[in-house]
Amino acid sequence: MNETLKRSISGAVYVILLITCILYSTESFFILFGAFLIIATYEYCSLVKINKILPLIIASLTYALFYSITFAVDGPLFLLKFNKTFDLSVLFSTLFVSVKCIALLFDSKVVKIDSFSKYVYLIGYVILPFIILTKIPFGIAGYNPKILISIFILIWTNDSFAYIVGKSIGKHKLFERISPKKTIEGFLGGVFFAIIASYIIAVYYIQIAESKIFIWLVIAIIVGVFGTIGDLIESKFKRIAEVKDSGKIMPGHGGVLDRLDSVIFVAPIIFLFYQILNYIS
Repeated sequence: MNETLKRSISGAVYVILLITCILYSTESFFILFGAFLIIATYEYCSLVKINKILPLIIASLTYALFYSITFAVDGPLFLLKFNKTFDLSVLFSTLFVSVKCIALLFDSKVVKIDSFSKYVYLIGYVILPFIILTKIPFGIAGYNPKILISIFILIWTNDSFAYIVGKSIGKHKLFERISPKKTIEGFLGGVFFAIIASYIIAVYYIQIAESKIFIWLVIAIIVGVFGTIGDLIESKFKRIAEVKDSGKIMPGHGGVLDRLDSVIFVAPIIFLFYQILNYIS
């Protein structure tokens, strides 16, 4: 089969599956992202060369615990307090590892990851970001699939226009040592069109009050900046492992980590932004 056709079919199946499961119900949403987490954990273990059994057990149990806590929000007060404490603990643990990931990205001397760090990255780079990602659609009014779909649309918009602009007018390399094809012009183009898309989403899809449109403009900037960093970090892991893709589950696209590297790095920053907005309000 033609490589372009294979890539197009694989991408279409992924998008349809993703949107359908997010929209259909909270159960299908949790099942899909639970499956994504298991596959991403497996791929990460292959990248850093660690035994897969324990990480898969940790990922499964953590996700199951989170699911239980999420649907305990109507329970006793101590569960409500534990839920908030759990959220903040997960968030700041993830942000700590995110900083460590950025340090790894800029450290040109690292050619091998030590055993302890492999498990730190497993928890804070793979497992906990998935937990946070599945927290994002839940607000005061309950489950709102439009929020997560909108974030994915911004990710896709940023990636697509970063490629188009970079291919068309890109001259200055963004981070040539890790990703030779990315350019500064492409990066700025991706952020610019993500901001435009965020305005359209806020006004016509989510239909929020005009005074709150700025929230989605900020989210677009977060997606553009930290989505690009997330993509570069995964490229760093692949360079250390000396592989092209994290997996082969999606023909023409690679693995689940290849598809979700941006969104799992963006999710903690967006969730932090939510917490700041709630605190201010």
